[in-house]
Amino acid sequence: MENGSIFQHQFGDKQISTQPSSAWPPPNTRTPLSIKIAFLVYQLAWNIAIPFLRRNQRLQQGLSQRTLQEDPAAADLWIQAASVGEAFLAWEIIRKLDPPRPMRVLLTTYTSQGMEILEKARSEAIQQSSRLTIHTAFFPFDHPALMTRAMAAIRPKVMLLLESELWPGLLHACKQQRVKILVANGRMTARSLARYRIWPALWRHLRPDRILAISTDDAARFAALFGKDNVATMPNIKFDRISDQGAPAAAHNPLAPLFPPDTKLMVLGSIRQEEEADIMKLICAIKGQNKKIIIALFPRHMHRLHNWEKLLEKHDCPWQLRSRTTEPVRHGSIILWDTMGEMLFAYQLANTAFIGGSLAPLGGQNFLEPLTCGLKPVIGPHWSDFSWIGQEIIDQQLVFQVKNWQEAAEILLKTASTPPPREQTQQEILTYAESHCGGIAQTCTTINTLLSAASNQ
Repeated sequence: MENGSIFQHQFGDKQISTQPSSAWPPPNTRTPLSIKIAFLVYQLAWNIAIPFLRRNQRLQQGLSQRTLQEDPAAADLWIQAASVGEAFLAWEIIRKLDPPRPMRVLLTTYTSQGMEILEKARSEAIQQSSRLTIHTAFFPFDHPALMTRAMAAIRPKVMLLLESELWPGLLHACKQQRVKILVANGRMTARSLARYRIWPALWRHLRPDRILAISTDDAARFAALFGKDNVATMPNIKFDRISDQGAPAAAHNPLAPLFPPDTKLMVLGSIRQEEEADIMKLICAIKGQNKKIIIALFPRHMHRLHNWEKLLEKHDCPWQLRSRTTEPVRHGSIILWDTMGEMLFAYQLANTAFIGGSLAPLGGQNFLEPLTCGLKPVIGPHWSDFSWIGQEIIDQQLVFQVKNWQEAAEILLKTASTPPPREQTQQEILTYAESHCGGIAQTCTTINTLLSAASNQ
């Protein structure tokens, strides 16, 4: 591919054209030749990928924004929140952001669920602060030419990336436009670091101005990639969110009509593929000891539903899909959850819960959610992705950590027999969260510092 080639992609009645004048790299840059070649290859990969991505049903919403058929709004601060979890973090940040002068903010995300949250955050922020002008948009594809155009249209002073957002096209466009880059609530797994270190020179070139990591381990991994002088640790913003939001209200739970008050409900939440065999053994053990317990089974990924149907049938375990459950559930039933957004409601009604991703070495899944519902969850030995929560949460017996599925079954059977002490547990986790707060304040202070530095450069 020659640097002067023209690539065009059809999107409905419009086209994306990556002419040399707008394509990566912009003129008069000091980028090393090897990095320029890498980005030309990266751009070619996007040229090939975009026609296929346009057919993806999940990407149809906001496609014109993803491909910059619509110019994004100008902003002083651009916050990228990948999906639902990061969108909630963005909401917390703009809720506490108190700029000394009027500020324009652009909130972007990949997913429709993330956009719903960002729109709610925008509406709330506009009502609460006259200094903030907020727009939302879907995050553009990381095609280098698109990102160069996006950065020229938005003209941010600071780019805030939440958790683990390291897109080469975006970072390079920031560098070209001298935009300050902040990574907050930063996470990086050992596996991700290994992939990044395949080409360390590229990532040194794309180095963020400031990285706030949620643990010393995450900070060490960021430092290994980018250098330690721009890396610091911070309390996870999720603690601030728990402290601010308090316990979720149990009133008007849409699942309540399905589970009568005398129900003994057990939730198996966020179960991953690698632990399905052990969870199936756990289910059989539970059913062998107590045939009245209702099990709500939530696979982490919906594409595993068919496999679960086969597993349950193989072990003669009658089951029913949540989407077809409209009447009160009978004792002893297994509900295979095939609808989104209801796990928190299930925690509010459950007697006990196991959180997946933790029996196999997968890093664990979020076990703070059941705690905020007053439920002390059971987890396996693997929860490294959530080590930022702290070992004290185990020591204080807010969470039951087990070695294997047999120990998990034993504790689940014991805790399923009595209603959980919800109010006491909720107060304990709120106290724990309050002792670990401060992430939002640190992030907002760093944003204002970088904004001031950008204005003076």
